Amino acid sequence: MQTEKIIKPPSGYLTLAIFVLLLIGSIYLFAIREFGWALAVLAIDLILVLPGLIIVNPNESKVLILFGKYVGTVKADGFFWVNPLTSKKKLSLRARNLNGQQLKVNDKMGNPIEIAAVIVWQVRETAKASFSVEDYLQYVNVQSEAAVRHLANSFAYDNLEDENAQITLKDGADKVNSLLEDELNERLSRAGIEVIEARISHLAYAQEIASAMLQRQQATAVIAARKLIVEGAVGMVEMALERLSEKEIVTLDEERKAAMVSNLLVVLCGDRNAQPVVNAGTLYN
Repeated sequence: MQTEKIIKPPSGYLTLAIFVLLLIGSIYLFAIREFGWALAVLAIDLILVLPGLIIVNPNESKVLILFGKYVGTVKADGFFWVNPLTSKKKLSLRARNLNGQQLKVNDKMGNPIEIAAVIVWQVRETAKASFSVEDYLQYVNVQSEAAVRHLANSFAYDNLEDENAQITLKDGADKVNSLLEDELNERLSRAGIEVIEARISHLAYAQEIASAMLQRQQATAVIAARKLIVEGAVGMVEMALERLSEKEIVTLDEERKAAMVSNLLVVLCGDRNAQPVVNAGTLYN
């Protein structure tokens, strides 16, 4: 695997001055009808001097190759002169966003879900990006999709299917994003790519089961709410009976206690307002 080599070529301003002087010299030779020397000087100027001038913008680089051999990479921004026979490949070092498409995959429990991720990445090692993979842009796209699919297959969507799951795609956002970032860095290191940030941008059940899962979630929420209401109602009934007994407000036998408990539970657990009924008789008539 190719190792990056950073080089600092000489400044291009001195070479530019030499180019101008040679150009003036060739014009002078043409003027005095020394056509052979004029053409020779002009050829040297255009073939050996001018092609070696390069401009490197901030957060860009130039990868230099001489007769099929990697010479080095210029990462410093500025105006330089390099061997004019080298081929010069520009690579951007700027951070880039990859807004992944929505993928339809199965989670750990086999439920079809839709998932997508946003990835911020940049080229860190230009030699690997240029020579280790065929097309580093396509490599990033393919490996990012593979990492997102693997992540979705590794965890359940939520705790409805796997109650013992410590990490789920829905609730473990920070941990899931961290795992995705680590896996992407491992996959893309071959191409000299560094992942700065990776986050899940879209997560939902697939359309064919979304309605059923929504009903299940609603049912789970209703059951949890009812359980809390019943627990609270039993506590209030227990407290009411204890206070009545302590204050000796009324003495209730077992049958009247049962009737009172039934009435209180209906009032406290019902989802509608209680309608009072006046009892003109007794419990026994």
